[in-house]
Amino acid sequence: MPGFYNVVVVDAIGVIDSVSFEIGVLSGGNILAIQVNSTVASTPYTADGTATAIVNGGVPPYTYAWSNGGTGPNIFNLLPGNYSLTVYDSQNNYGSKNFSVGIDPIFPIIQWVSIPAGTFTMGSPSFESDRGSNEGPQHSVTLSGFKMSKLEVTFAQYDAFCDATGRTKPSDEGWGRGNRPVINVDWNDATAFAQWMGCRLPTEAEWEYACRAGTTSPFNTGSCLSSSEANYDGNYPYSTCAQGTFLGKPQPAGSYAPNAWGLYDMHGNVWEWCSDWYGGYSSGAQTNPEGPSSGSDRVLRGGGWRAYSAACRSAGRGAGFPSYRTNDWGFRLVVPN
Repeated sequence: MPGFYNVVVVDAIGVIDSVSFEIGVLSGGNILAIQVNSTVASTPYTADGTATAIVNGGVPPYTYAWSNGGTGPNIFNLLPGNYSLTVYDSQNNYGSKNFSVGIDPIFPIIQWVSIPAGTFTMGSPSFESDRGSNEGPQHSVTLSGFKMSKLEVTFAQYDAFCDATGRTKPSDEGWGRGNRPVINVDWNDATAFAQWMGCRLPTEAEWEYACRAGTTSPFNTGSCLSSSEANYDGNYPYSTCAQGTFLGKPQPAGSYAPNAWGLYDMHGNVWEWCSDWYGGYSSGAQTNPEGPSSGSDRVLRGGGWRAYSAACRSAGRGAGFPSYRTNDWGFRLVVPN
């Protein structure tokens, strides 16, 4: 339809570009002079930007048509992004204006996958090969919808955080930075990055639900996990599955096919910090669980590049001291849906 539009393009490592354009001619008479004053949002994922329209000319009253659905001279709770406004007066004169609600350019771009609300069985059945006793009892968990980062947080994204805050950059062990998953970060580092971005770490339940993507098998790939599907120590295959290869270091984020919900590297590459304290499961049904109220270790999930395949299972659980760093631990993010 005729109007004002904007296209935003994001590539695989989060580089973003955009362009605004117009289609057709709006009906009406003389064009009104429109000015929009906007304020930046505080983080890339905080909806606290605002915009105010100033109209010169025409015959009031004015009718406001903001691209986000607003109908008054002021709009609030805007995420960073590109918007448009068209104003009509009582004589059908009109004016249009494209504008942006920005953020400080130091913030990296995160690509998100929407995870639907639902109920699943958390943990592994007693007959699953190589299961740990801490994976039971199985129990029903119901979760609200949320968004999870498509990829593990990369060095490029974490380094931007360090540059902005003066934090010491973690070692890449000589393997390279850029779009490789950040390593040598503890739970406190991961949490600080998440808060700076206006996000958080996933709960353990959210992580397993998103990893499974509707599956009930040991892996979201089925009963086996091959070294062409994930980065782990293929010298130690799962159960009776075929032996694979061992690459000996993390691979760039997104190097393997995603699961059914579009998430990459949920098995292997780096273990991922969760928000929960580590503790035992209860058998009762739960809704949006957040784990124990206290503890000594934080949960890690997914296995890493030097893990055996069994540790990479959807139900596999790990844990570590919140202040401990190593070269196969990283993280990803979530935000409300």
